Amino acid sequence: QVQLVESGGGLVQPGGSLRLSCAASGFALEDYAIGWFRQAPGKEREGISCMNSRTGRTDYADSVKGRFTISRDNAKNTVYLQMSSLKAEDTALYYCAARGITATSFQYWGQGTQVTVSS
Repeated sequence: QVQLVESGGGLVQPGGSLRLSCAASGFALEDYAIGWFRQAPGKEREGISCMNSRTGRTDYADSVKGRFTISRDNAKNTVYLQMSSLKAEDTALYYCAARGITATSFQYWGQGTQVTVSS
């Protein structure tokens, strides 16, 4: 029973910060890679960050590099996305997803959490 549940979204002002959580159940984080994606109305879904939970290696899209940080708490089986210096263009529905370490596609997805950046 693989399940991913995102939380932590909300309304923030430009320049503000927000931390999203992705709680995993039915599998151990160390056996999977976790990715964060976002989609705004009228735009394509964008992969913004991913983590190999076994090695800790991380990758970021150019649009968020230097502002967003992905991390994990293995004891809680939870992955986080710390977002700082938020911009209006960061407004989107954010999803987390999981795949096997050697896989190339994400098979398990959460329901999404809305992030709105506005004055």
